[in-house]
Amino acid sequence: MPLDRPLDALHFSNVHSHPNDQDASSAPVFGPAADSDYTVRVVAPTKTLTPRRKARKRPPVAQTFPSVSSARSTSNWIERKVRGIQILQVPALAKLPWLVHGFSTRPGGVSLLDSEKVLNLGFTEWDSKENVLENRRRFQSTLGATDLKLVSLKQIHSDVIHLFDAAPAETCQGDASTTSRPGLLLAVQTADCVPILLVDPKKRAIAAVHAGWRGTLQRIVVKAIGQMQMQFKAKPSDILAAIGPSIGGCCYEVGTEVATQFLSQFAEAPEWFDEFRTGDEPNPIQWLNMMPPGHQPPPKNVLLDLRKANRAQLLDAGLRAKNIFVSDLCTACRRDLLFSYRKEGPQSGRLMSVIGIRS
Repeated sequence: MPLDRPLDALHFSNVHSHPNDQDASSAPVFGPAADSDYTVRVVAPTKTLTPRRKARKRPPVAQTFPSVSSARSTSNWIERKVRGIQILQVPALAKLPWLVHGFSTRPGGVSLLDSEKVLNLGFTEWDSKENVLENRRRFQSTLGATDLKLVSLKQIHSDVIHLFDAAPAETCQGDASTTSRPGLLLAVQTADCVPILLVDPKKRAIAAVHAGWRGTLQRIVVKAIGQMQMQFKAKPSDILAAIGPSIGGCCYEVGTEVATQFLSQFAEAPEWFDEFRTGDEPNPIQWLNMMPPGHQPPPKNVLLDLRKANRAQLLDAGLRAKNIFVSDLCTACRRDLLFSYRKEGPQSGRLMSVIGIRS
């Protein structure tokens, strides 16, 4: 159902406001062992199965990147490259002179990973804090946003949304943020999950969303839009959405229990999986595996398209199809350009997606 009216307050029990440079002391302070602000709790990757299909050929790195929504929007994503750093942007957002936005990529930083210099933007065990801070400085410089205050989150795969009127004194715990104040650069970090940037050009309100499968299941992007409606009088029909590079439906394996959870929340959930199974399907030739009852092998994993799921939620929230721009770059397929936790594990770097209002 389109969200053409403000949502009930019940939908926003996990929205936190931080007005007037308030000390966000409600967020817990983590010691050195929890120095990563990409995520506090990492969802363990499922076992890798033998691929059931041939891998797609990787497209060459070019100056423009086609959008999977190109059938509905003819604009291509564009690449901005400065001193070896490559940033992906959406023309519809880039043409707004007061807005800054961008999705980072792998090349161009000072961090050393597998004998390669990369732009790691998250605090990880394998990289130094000094390297990450320098990478972030270069990233903001490439965007022309050195005068904006970077506001990132301790991401926890939740539906917690923070409203910022000023930069918080401490890093807040959550997975989305929103503001209408100039001078703040809202950020989310990913290494497979879906980054979503939102902007209402008329109300000059913005939001940054991190949507893993848990956040997608909890409709975090819909709740972020609802928060923009409640706080800034934004209209879904005016909002532009950019869904950045993430792991694609070609590579993202999840267990059938995840499919079951999605089906319990979304009638259209089967459309987001390559072969929808819940693990409860009868096996008419069970005797062929020569195993006694109760000792059958677990059901095979399924492939989930998180980008498709979040695009569907954006449409249900009232956004126009022509205002949704989806990158078709898969983090698992394009490790030459992006980072993938599923493929690289703890040694993976972190991408950053940012959006802000110029002062």
